[in-house]
Amino acid sequence: MNARTRPLAVFAEDVPPRNTVSNYPAPFAARMEGREKRPLGDVFGLRHFGVNLTRLAPGAISSLRHAHSRQDEFVYILSGCLTLVTNEGASLLEPGMCAGFPAGISNPHHLVNRSDEEVMYLEVGDRSPNDVVTYPDDDIRAFSGQAAKLMFSRKNGEPY
Repeated sequence: MNARTRPLAVFAEDVPPRNTVSNYPAPFAARMEGREKRPLGDVFGLRHFGVNLTRLAPGAISSLRHAHSRQDEFVYILSGCLTLVTNEGASLLEPGMCAGFPAGISNPHHLVNRSDEEVMYLEVGDRSPNDVVTYPDDDIRAFSGQAAKLMFSRKNGEPY
C-alpha cells in the first residue's frame, strides 16, 4: 500500500486483527490465547511508533511480564477493567485510565483480564532499534536489530 492508497481515517474495529496470536516462540505463544490485536498504526504506514487496538478475553494476558531497554510503552483503557502487574504488585485499571512504561526502567509489567468481561484498550509503543526485552518470570529474552523486529532466545542465549 503506498501513500496514495492509505486511508486518512478508519473505524478502528474495521481494521483486521493480526493473523497470528503472538510472535513469541512456543510454548509462550499459546499463553496469548484470548488476545486480539488490530494494528492501527500499520494502516497509516506509521514507522516510528505502533498503535494497537487490543482486546483481551476474560482470563487473557497482554504479554509475558516484560521490560524494554529502549522502547517506551503506553496503554489507555477503553472498556472493561484490567489488572496491571508490576514489581509493586497489582493495580486495577478502569476505563479512562492510562499507564506508561518508560524505556530503561526495570519494572516489568503486563496486563491481566481477571474480570468476566472482554476488555478493550489502546497500546502505543515506539519502534526503537536495538531494544532488549527482559522477562523475569520466564526463560526467554528478546532483542531487536536495526529493523526493530524481535528475535527470541533463552536467557542463556540459545535460540528457540
